[in-house]
Amino acid sequence: MYKTETELGIAISESKVPRDQLFITTKLNTNIENIESALRTSLEKLKLEYVDLYLIHSPFVFNSPAQIQKAWKDMEALKTAGLAKSIGVSNFRVEDLKALFETATVPPAVNQIEFHPYLQQPELLQFHKEKGIVTCAYAPLTPATKAKPGPLDGVLEVLAKKYAVSEAEVCLRWCVEQDVVPITTSAKEQRLSDLLRVWRMSLTGREVDEIREVGGEKHFRGFWVKNFGEGK
Repeated sequence: MYKTETELGIAISESKVPRDQLFITTKLNTNIENIESALRTSLEKLKLEYVDLYLIHSPFVFNSPAQIQKAWKDMEALKTAGLAKSIGVSNFRVEDLKALFETATVPPAVNQIEFHPYLQQPELLQFHKEKGIVTCAYAPLTPATKAKPGPLDGVLEVLAKKYAVSEAEVCLRWCVEQDVVPITTSAKEQRLSDLLRVWRMSLTGREVDEIREVGGEKHFRGFWVKNFGEGK
């Protein structure tokens, strides 16, 4: 696992994999006053001429809707310049997205959010669908990992046995069945290989609904808790 853009840049260079076979995403974390400079710094570390997707890491660095709008205008300029093929956001709430859309000429391609059966965010997902924003889920394995014990324990165990996969793979497939793009990682090559089995299985509509309903019995947010507030 590569922890920094510099390490990833070295790995990309040494891999000799053609650039058009890679999809590379990075985020704006700092230097929000000069977003172009921030991305160019990332590109230098990555040893790339462009990234496939550039995200604003969170809305919590902004103090007003006007700041969000200014930042998004700068993001649109990066796309126009070809430094980022697509642009998006992460951890944005409905109110943040509404502020962005007041002046946006290019909609966010993606909103990367914490999403799993214990944090389903239906209002936000509905807004994404209305605006054509792809929902990208981080921490999708939460019910099978850090949120145990929970009401889904038995459900996931039964489904994992039925499909001869892990509980984590059931969680990933639950996202896929709802047109949500899950992302996860591992330092173990075998585990990453196993996770690819989600493309060879399907959950029934009834099973998807059961996970949704039982998961709704518990609320769990693992990231940005102080920013979102308790119970959100």
